[in-house]
Amino acid sequence: MAAIQAHCLRSSPIRLPELAHCRGRWGANLHAPVGPKIKPLFLPSLQSLIPFHELSTLREMSTVDNDKLATQKEEQENGLITTKLLAIAETAAERAEMHAIIGEQRNNWNHLFLHSINSITLAASLMAAIGSMTEAEASVSLNLSSAVLFTSAAGLMLLVNKIQPSQLAEEQRNATRLFKQLERSIHATLSLGAGNLSESDVAEAMDKVLALQKAYPLPLLPGMLEKFPKVVEPTRWWPKQRQPRRKQVLGRNGWSSEKEEEMRGVLRVLKAKDEKQYVSLGQLVLNINKFLSFAGPLLAGVAAASTIGGNHGSGLAVVGGALAAVVNTLEHGGQVGMVFELFRNCAGYYRRLEEEIEFSLGEEERMREQGEIFEMKMALQLGRSLSELRRLASYSSSSSADEEIKEFAGKLF
Repeated sequence: MAAIQAHCLRSSPIRLPELAHCRGRWGANLHAPVGPKIKPLFLPSLQSLIPFHELSTLREMSTVDNDKLATQKEEQENGLITTKLLAIAETAAERAEMHAIIGEQRNNWNHLFLHSINSITLAASLMAAIGSMTEAEASVSLNLSSAVLFTSAAGLMLLVNKIQPSQLAEEQRNATRLFKQLERSIHATLSLGAGNLSESDVAEAMDKVLALQKAYPLPLLPGMLEKFPKVVEPTRWWPKQRQPRRKQVLGRNGWSSEKEEEMRGVLRVLKAKDEKQYVSLGQLVLNINKFLSFAGPLLAGVAAASTIGGNHGSGLAVVGGALAAVVNTLEHGGQVGMVFELFRNCAGYYRRLEEEIEFSLGEEERMREQGEIFEMKMALQLGRSLSELRRLASYSSSSSADEEIKEFAGKLF
């Protein structure tokens, strides 16, 4: 066969018909023998090897495992949120205790400074009176001592009038009450919303703590609130209202057009009467406190200057010292700063209720708090019964002027 192939290859020139003839003649002998066809190997599937009932069991077990993993993940998230809320509640309880301790301390300051300044002023007045009736040598020493005491009393008055200890004590009392209220609110959220908590609850609690901390600071100097503001504003100890996370409900959700009119009437009365009244009273008390805080040190300073003039000014020194003691007693014994802070907090209390009503009426009806519960909460916070609260619905119309409203919304204070 090789010789024939060589002969065909050596033929020169090689013609295509001849090459085709050689290939056609001997090509069959060049192919490998054809063997039997091999069938592909098919392996049985896993489903054909496992019985049907066992396969169903495996599927159910897989579903159960997935559900368990999802449940465990949800429990871990709820546990983390619960831990965060408990930490915030513990912080609120600690802050309440801190404010209570500092409030007691600042209340003691008020009594201590009050009695000390009055004692110093009256002692100086007595020395000035005695000095005017003694010989020249004794009179000089008495008048000098009286001048030192009057000057010290004036300096202490300036310091005490700047920090207003009675007002500081009232701030701490309010902070103690509000931090305790926040702690109870967090524990109520944990007990009522178990398994339905989210990070928004944690953020809301944190915002409330920070808002309280800003409204009632602990530091004295610096960081103290302005005791003589130019404009009286209601105290704000609550954060900006957020969109609440509530389940969507069908129907009216306890709300009706009559209840909305009732809340609008309450809102209008709160703005026209309650908040306005306490802001105006706060401004009046603030003006009185400004006058007293200026008059006390001035009278003590006049008395100190009068003692330098010798016996000729002793009478003025005695009268000035007595009047300084009276003014100091009126200001700090009467706790005028505390009264101003009380009025400012009352105005803030009603401002918070206004914002709650405005926020609720601005929401979609299906996202509001349940109407009957909201109405009951407003009645309790205003010190009214439900029937008394519903009478305020007549003020919802803007046809009547605010001056025609004779009734106050709140009956607590």
